[in-house]
Amino acid sequence: MTAIATSVATVSLSGSLDEKMRAIAEAGFDGFEVFEPDLISSPDLPADIAKKAADLGLTVDLYQPFRDADSDDPDQFARNLVRAERKFDVMEQLGCDLLLVCSSPLAGAVREDDKLIEQMATLAERAHRRGLRLAYEALAWGSHVDTYRHAWDIVRQVDHPALGTCLDSFHILSRGDDPSGIREIPGEKIFFLQLADAPHLVMDVLQWSRHHRCFPGQGNFDLATFGADVVASGYTGPWSLEIFNDVFRHSDTGRTASDAHRSLLHLQEQVRSVDTVVPNPDLFSPPPPGPIENIVSLRIAAGPAKAAQLGTTLRHLGFDLTAAHSEHGLSLFTQGPLAVAVDTTVDTLWTAPGVPAHLPALAQIGVRSERPDLWLTRARALGVLAATVTMPGVADATDAVVRLAVTGATSLDLRTRDSAGAWQ
Repeated sequence: MTAIATSVATVSLSGSLDEKMRAIAEAGFDGFEVFEPDLISSPDLPADIAKKAADLGLTVDLYQPFRDADSDDPDQFARNLVRAERKFDVMEQLGCDLLLVCSSPLAGAVREDDKLIEQMATLAERAHRRGLRLAYEALAWGSHVDTYRHAWDIVRQVDHPALGTCLDSFHILSRGDDPSGIREIPGEKIFFLQLADAPHLVMDVLQWSRHHRCFPGQGNFDLATFGADVVASGYTGPWSLEIFNDVFRHSDTGRTASDAHRSLLHLQEQVRSVDTVVPNPDLFSPPPPGPIENIVSLRIAAGPAKAAQLGTTLRHLGFDLTAAHSEHGLSLFTQGPLAVAVDTTVDTLWTAPGVPAHLPALAQIGVRSERPDLWLTRARALGVLAATVTMPGVADATDAVVRLAVTGATSLDLRTRDSAGAWQ
């Protein structure tokens, strides 16, 4: 846990709602947003989900989405109020007091601010009677309200304690909007913050949003400046990830959740470095990175079936076979300062886990660093699997290596010197 609460929308992960909740808790999140389709597909009742969340130490931060709340048709708006009451029923069972209300993209949406303010005030009062709150969000493709400034202006004029705004970095930055205006919004009226990065793409913004969002640091948005603007507003609620991404929805749930949580920590560190940021001791501040130099070695898990072929390929590339270690099943090829260790064994510590024996895989990347210990403490602070290990065949046992997990099959080894000369 960090001083700033972290959260993630269940739509960001693969698996059942139960699997997602467990992964979210194990990754270190404080809470989560319930995406309604996940609730509908779950065999558990909302009250049971609330209990499971509590048992996992998680808060249910937001229920979403409530779409198309406003309407130019009075009869339709009356039906929307009934629909809202049913969602309030679910929220009470979930133990969640905040509902995300999206601006409407429909042709029948209200087009006059005065009428929209009246309808949002009615909806806010309905929520207030139930002890609930509404976070109004401007969709980038909304038919009338499509900017965060407009959404805030509606919230400001409604002036109801149960109505605040939700800021979504994608909806703001995908339009090229200037986020500095966030500093003018009172922090207590920002009811929720949703964060997403994205690559720069020239395409329909709806499709861009639904399929190509990614974690902070993986795209091209300036989320550090965006985060600094949010901090300056005085917002003190959770920092949550809402990531619509086709790849993530088919990836390992636990791995994705861990990457998600780490991205929020990294973002907070970046926000600290923004010149205009208001000092905030709650922002995550990990140990600084250590010095780093060149790549000095690679370890390839080839297995007995592909070792000879890989060795031939390396020789064709100008590498020389300079050493072999019979006990560990390793062959060392060198070219100048670069060493490539070919692992011929199966199911050992030095073979990439989960990789078929016939398929070569990059298992370790060795990088020179005079202070691998600094990388160890930083990695652990960021939730990266890291350990101190001793390389096989190294005569000096004190020449330890800091091993950082990159994927389930590949690690990054930070070491102070090349061990090739110690091989036997």
